[in-house]
This record gives sequence, C-alpha cells and structure tokens, in this order.
Amino acid sequence: MNSKKTNTDKFYQVKHEYLGRSVVTIFGIMLILITITMVLFLFSKGIKTFTQNHIPIKDFLFSTAWMPGREEAQGGPAVGALIFIIGSVFISGLALLISTPFSVALAIFMTQISPSFGKKLLQPIIEIFVGIPSVVYGWIGLSVLVPFLRHQIGGLGFSLLAGSLVLSVMIFPTITTVAADSLSIIPDDYKEASYALGATRWQTIRKIIFPSALPGILTGVVLGLARAFGEALAVQMVIGNTIRIPGSILDSTVNLTSIITMDMGNTAMGTTWNNALWSMALLLLIISFIFIFIIHRIGRKGSTSA
Repeated sequence: MNSKKTNTDKFYQVKHEYLGRSVVTIFGIMLILITITMVLFLFSKGIKTFTQNHIPIKDFLFSTAWMPGREEAQGGPAVGALIFIIGSVFISGLALLISTPFSVALAIFMTQISPSFGKKLLQPIIEIFVGIPSVVYGWIGLSVLVPFLRHQIGGLGFSLLAGSLVLSVMIFPTITTVAADSLSIIPDDYKEASYALGATRWQTIRKIIFPSALPGILTGVVLGLARAFGEALAVQMVIGNTIRIPGSILDSTVNLTSIITMDMGNTAMGTTWNNALWSMALLLLIISFIFIFIIHRIGRKGSTSA
C-alpha cells in the first residue's frame, strides 16, 4: 500500500515538474517571438526613409535641415535628424553629470556609513521616486522649475537645463539602487582586512570597496543613461521644443523622443515625414541595443576581475 502511494506521489511530482517546465518554456518562447516581431516591424518601418524615399543615411544622421513638409517644387522634404540627436545627447549627458555624483554618494551612505538609517528611511523614499509617473515629474518641472529658472537665472525657463534637471531626478533612483546593490554585496572580509591593516573607514571605502563595486556602479550609470535617452513626456514639457541646436544650457531645444511624440499623430502613414519619425524610433532602438551591449561588457569585466 505504501509502495503504491509512493509511486503515485512520484508520478504527480514528475507531472507537475513537466507542466511547470512547459509553461515557463512557452512564456519564454512567446517573449522571444514578441521581441523579434517588434524589432522586425520597427526595422521594416525605419528603413523606408532610405529605401522608399531615397534619403541618404548621411543626410539623415548629419544634416540639421528639418523641413519634412516641404513641397517637391521647393526641393522636396528635408529630414535631417542631427538636431534631435544632439538634443538627446546633451540632455541625457548633462542629466547624468548632475545625477551620478549624488546617486553614488547616497548609495555609499546607505550601505557603508549608515546602513540602518538607509534601509529604514532612504530606501523607501527612493522606491517612492521610482513609482512616480513621468507626467508628474514633467508637471512639477513645468509649474515650479521653469518659472524658477526664468526669474532667477534668465532665459525663457524652457531650456536644456530644465530638461536635464528633470531627467536627473528621474534617473536618480535607478543609479542609486543599482549602485547600492553593488556596494552591499562586497564581502565583509575586504573591509575587515583593510581595517586590520590600519586603514580608516574612508580609505577603506575609497580604495577597497568602491573599486570592487565599480563595474556594478557603471552598470547603474549606463542604465540611467538608457532611461534618460528613452524618456519623452517629462522632457517634452520643459525643454521648449524648439528645433535648433542650443547655444547654451539656457536655450530651448528638442530631442528624439519629443519630436516623435509631437509629430507622429499629425503625419500620414507612408509619407516621408512619417517614415523619418519611424527611422528615429529605429535609431533609439539601436542606441538601446548599444547600451545593453555596454552593460553586458561591464558585467563580464566585473565577473572576470572578481
């Protein structure tokens, strides 16, 4: 009797194991197929600017002329994306420069200086920042930051600086969380050995813990940069959306995501204008792939050095 019961239990265990494995496999295959389908769809749409409208890739990437509705009698549409590429690079780069020092410093404080305070108070606050919708960031930037910059610093307020400040707050939780995770997994043996050699806490952090966690911290920085490149609504609300290369951080400009969200609903499918917007979306996808590749390289270097 016990033998029959044992065999029955084993049968159901094996059955449940195969069922669970099958379900997980199906969902994994579906995710792969959805990703491949999206990439192929975006690629097929994005290349029409070059194959259907015969716009040279060089002109698209390196020209500042953006006149997509120009008539053929006046020379035809001009769809240079350089202004938007520069806008994305400037806004994201400045946001990274502003956010990274604060994020890394806070991560060090949370994990090395005051872990209990960081876990009880700072970590919940960072999680709140993660959950705030981007439109809320944009609305606060529009109603508070833009008037402040206009009255206290100068210009119209709608500017590269405003967009970068909003973005820096938005990517701050990402960099801080990844950096804190990287710092917290450093073995205690490293710190104990450093203290045993007579090093102070700051020397231990600067020369032992921080270099050991650097690959993970850089991963957080790249993830923050990827988030900054892909953000649309919050930035669009505060940068002014002027199609020009900014002469200073107080000038308004526009980036890739903003021009896509502003123009996509106002263009007819299949036109040069519409195809150029799809090409910008494809460019953003390629940039995302580059960021993913960089993250994998950093992670591989970190595991090799470890």
